[in-house]
Amino acid sequence: MYLKLAWRNLWRNSRRTLITVSSIMFAVLFALFLESIERGSHDLMIENMTRFHTGYLQVQDYRFEEEPSLDNALMADSSLKKTVTETDDRISYTIPRLETFMLAAGYEQTRGAMVMGIEAEAEQKLNGIKDRISEGQFFEPGDGTAVVSAGLASRLEVAVGDSLVLLGQGRFGVSAAGKFPISGLIEHPLREMNNQTVFLSLSDAQWLTSAEERVTSLIVMTEHPAAADGVAKSLESRLNEEYNILTWQELIPDLLAALEFDRASSKIYMGVLYVIIGFGIFGTILTMTLERMKEFAILLSVGMSRLRLAATVYLETFLISILGTAAGFILGFGILLYFRENPIQLTGDTAEIMIEFGLDPILPAALAPDIFVWQGLVVFCLTALICFYPSVKIFRMKIVESVKK
Repeated sequence: MYLKLAWRNLWRNSRRTLITVSSIMFAVLFALFLESIERGSHDLMIENMTRFHTGYLQVQDYRFEEEPSLDNALMADSSLKKTVTETDDRISYTIPRLETFMLAAGYEQTRGAMVMGIEAEAEQKLNGIKDRISEGQFFEPGDGTAVVSAGLASRLEVAVGDSLVLLGQGRFGVSAAGKFPISGLIEHPLREMNNQTVFLSLSDAQWLTSAEERVTSLIVMTEHPAAADGVAKSLESRLNEEYNILTWQELIPDLLAALEFDRASSKIYMGVLYVIIGFGIFGTILTMTLERMKEFAILLSVGMSRLRLAATVYLETFLISILGTAAGFILGFGILLYFRENPIQLTGDTAEIMIEFGLDPILPAALAPDIFVWQGLVVFCLTALICFYPSVKIFRMKIVESVKK
């Protein structure tokens, strides 16, 4: 009976009810939008790092993590790749890489460089690396040419068609030296790698470093980053102790620490936002209560108990909070879905800063269930708590004074 009475009371003054519902709806919507943009930006950073650098999982020699040298490179023959791929249905494909540091020299300049031996087609599947060629073309397997990142090419003062000399150390102290024509320049999205990376065909890199059939890591890509931990456990149980399985969280701890710090800062901002939202909702509830004080006094004067009146009014405001939260969810889902498919494009100095740090100048929106659960729950609980105010006011009101107002 109380619920039915409360529902009818809501729509006796539909304008007042809609204003209150709208204030809660926009509070939920604003909180959802901020959380979604932050989550989307973090996901984009992690996606860039995993696609262009670490992958979701890496299989390495058990000695490589403590001593990352070519002496501890991994024998990555077809049998190992087959074993890894067949271990778990969530594994999509594998990508072999051979990485080492060498001196790279142009005609007059010399710089330290990270030399990466890759299979171009596999890398293209992972991160579309061929599409980032700014000049020239990508090498063909075993053609003896190199692709140089644009930042490193600028430092070495070399261009497409010039020769690049690489000098370093191969496996077991063997000298590694080679001269490679530059077939193309690439704009790498990660700033650090754009300033120091040389790409060679995997077979050329293995020949250069005397590491035939060996790689420093075998990257394992899963259907989704969230599956990495489960797949890692499957691989650990299948492979022997000669292999070390690392997830992307273990491969980029510095980035994750930076993101955790950013999340902590965001929690402070969200706390301030909740305070503002709380006062905004309280203002609408306060106005609604003061407008109805005479109504409450009349109901009490004709015999309605304070407890029943307080319960009815609380149900009214509680229903308003449910309607406002639900409306915020529905509208928020549509808006976040739109911005997930059409990210906000940044321009000007902000865009240049993001590009400088190797990030796409966009603000994508994340669409995850927990965003709705937590933001909706916080605003709903905040609203439900504020809803006690009219009930407290009813118990403390003086009937005669309220009737005269």
